[in-house]
Amino acid sequence: MGARELVVLGTASQAPTRTRNHNGYLLRWDGRGFLFDPGEGTQRQMLLAGVPSSAVHRVLLSHFHGDHCLGLPGVVQRMSLDGVAHPVVAHYPASGQVFFDRLRHATPFADLADVREEPVSTDGPLAEDPAGLLEARRLSHPVESFGYRLTEPDGVRMLPGRLAAAGVSGPDVGRLQREGALRSGERTVRLADVSAPRRGQRFAFVMDTRMCDGVPALADGADLLVVESTFLHGDRALAERYGHLTARQAARVAAEAGVRTLVLTHFSQRHPDARAFEDEARAEFGGDLVVAADLQRVPVPPRADAPAGDRGRDG
Repeated sequence: MGARELVVLGTASQAPTRTRNHNGYLLRWDGRGFLFDPGEGTQRQMLLAGVPSSAVHRVLLSHFHGDHCLGLPGVVQRMSLDGVAHPVVAHYPASGQVFFDRLRHATPFADLADVREEPVSTDGPLAEDPAGLLEARRLSHPVESFGYRLTEPDGVRMLPGRLAAAGVSGPDVGRLQREGALRSGERTVRLADVSAPRRGQRFAFVMDTRMCDGVPALADGADLLVVESTFLHGDRALAERYGHLTARQAARVAAEAGVRTLVLTHFSQRHPDARAFEDEARAEFGGDLVVAADLQRVPVPPRADAPAGDRGRDG
């Protein structure tokens, strides 16, 4: 299994600061790359983070405000310059097609990248990616906005103690996983006898929105949730007016949804001290909390351990 991590490329909201670039988030998942909301400067941030344009397989825009999409022209043109050979699928609100077209062809260049457009118009599944099922949920913002969720298929965890007791080892383990049963000596060993269910991991991305049904739906059971927390609780009236969340709201949703690692981002420049976001969120959320910083890497948390004595490998 390859690395599963979030590479944070930018964490500012409407205006960048000296320490925070406009938005940009790359989810690396077993060799697949999902680039969310590439704001202005994303191409350079990718360079600083050591992320090549070839690492991107899907680009997902939540909406067409500039701090979430103005980096798209540079990223696409860099893909052409670098000769990225694989197709790159772009998801974005279908209502903003005119804006996507302008960004996609913002300037003349040797347009060699194979960018395939798959606009989003409703809630539900978008694609069966090799990494898992990709879904979208409508959010609540002054312009149409969607959040995204990636769900790995459920599988099984092989239990070494039971494998050894059944006399199954080496290549036979893989054959058992593929075929579901095999003969070992005088007995038939079934996959269910030497394994335990393994829930697929889940990632969710919730950007510009006020509280709405889509927020907890996306967050539900996420191993890693990236969520905007533009304002602090004292500015909750502003958050509601402009279609944003506070750190307290984001943390409360994460706690109620059973999120394992919560990543707060998209901070208003009116709050320069990130510790205030951490303090406010920590009062609501007891799990792993990250107040995102530019160029930070956040690992997807490892799967929960199997019971002692039966810790095994994923299948």
